[in-house]
Amino acid sequence: MEPNLFYREVQLPSGTLHVYANEEIYQSLDYKVFHMANNNLQIPNHAYMSYTPDVHVGVGTCIGTTAVWRAEDGYVSPSIVGSDIGCGMRVHLTNLHKDDLREVGLRRKLVRTIEKYMPVEQHARGHYSDIRLEHIVTKGLHGLPKKYIPDGYTPRKSTSLTHVECAKFYIDEEPLNRFPDQVWHRSHRQLGTLGNGNHFVEIQALEIPDEKREIAEAWGMRDGQIIVMIHSGSRAWGGAVSQYCGSDMAKLMRAAGYGTADPKLIYASLSESVAQDYVNLMYAALNYAVVNRHLIAYAVREAGKDVFGSKFEMSTLYDLMHNYAWEEEHEGARYFVHRKGATRSLPAGHPDNPEPYRATGHPALIPGSMGTASYIMVGNPHGRDNFYSICHGAGRIRSRSATKRLVRLDEFESAMKVGTDEEIVVNQRTLESLIDESPQAYKDVDQIIESVAGAGLADVVAKCKPLAAVKGA
Repeated sequence: MEPNLFYREVQLPSGTLHVYANEEIYQSLDYKVFHMANNNLQIPNHAYMSYTPDVHVGVGTCIGTTAVWRAEDGYVSPSIVGSDIGCGMRVHLTNLHKDDLREVGLRRKLVRTIEKYMPVEQHARGHYSDIRLEHIVTKGLHGLPKKYIPDGYTPRKSTSLTHVECAKFYIDEEPLNRFPDQVWHRSHRQLGTLGNGNHFVEIQALEIPDEKREIAEAWGMRDGQIIVMIHSGSRAWGGAVSQYCGSDMAKLMRAAGYGTADPKLIYASLSESVAQDYVNLMYAALNYAVVNRHLIAYAVREAGKDVFGSKFEMSTLYDLMHNYAWEEEHEGARYFVHRKGATRSLPAGHPDNPEPYRATGHPALIPGSMGTASYIMVGNPHGRDNFYSICHGAGRIRSRSATKRLVRLDEFESAMKVGTDEEIVVNQRTLESLIDESPQAYKDVDQIIESVAGAGLADVVAKCKPLAAVKGA
């Protein structure tokens, strides 16, 4: 397949939009995504903007956006980061094979046990009273007590601190003082929780294509292996950053008399103090988010030991973000890169890869929709054309309210294989409560992956078939 079949330059009144999608997905895009892009391109000094094939309408900016400015005269936009700052993915490898979980009853037991260790409601209710939140938001994973780094005593096997996109974001701590006590209290209680919506813990089985088997094996992956995939973000902390800083930026914009046709598109020059406050608090939210996913994984590990015994193992494959902005170097120049619902996917040899993945490129973790496969990919050198950004998931095709109105329960049950030996077990008492997260609410993830691979941005290393899922309340 020729890469140009999956890429288009779209000329809009305010600038050029780069779109990565196959023909079917491109033709199905809502006209509103182009209207939103045109507004975004009105922010001064933009260097580049693109959409991945999972793009869909968001608040101020579409989910599936990469937006880039030169670092020396750049802008930052909470709207192009998203309110769930640091939302991202984590995958852990286990020493189980799919045959170990072929019994539906055992999958149900595992789900129930995960709920015992990981609060599925909105608050953890004292689960992590021995963790100091100020250490988390300033030090990331390095702020955790040693008991929560279970492989810390075996450095040769340790993956908790090394197999992550970033274990600690450095921040100026002064802006932390602006948050009232209730934000700190609520954020502390939400540590180690999923949140609702599309966040989840999934138990999956790997299928590895022959052409990428060498990379998969180098990463410690094998056919039939059970993995744990986690999707969550910065919870109340990220929401507070967006609320407080977004409000301050909006006031600055009104006072200075600039903006776009969309009043929900908030932005400021990086030279402004309000922008620097946002950047620091955003990095604090990124620290929170990576720790939150780590603690969810810690809970799943404890549950696994309860169900499968002390020999159960769970090592970190990778943890990465898909809602953030930060400074990167591309072709010798410094850029400030926003990714909202977009995943960084670096190829082999890229210097920004963590050391364990310098030779291969790092795993790029792409979830599907509930009941469909997820994927693990690796960056391709051609990805430089899109600032090494790829999709972050399947991407919604209809709103939650429309999904509840249009999708029948029996369609959802069929997708989840309810009543069969291959049932995808979930922790909710009824599927009806989750129907807005049914596969029918999302694009075909296989077409999303085909678009990314066909454009030469990244390649599939493994397909991940769902066996069980835990959703937040």
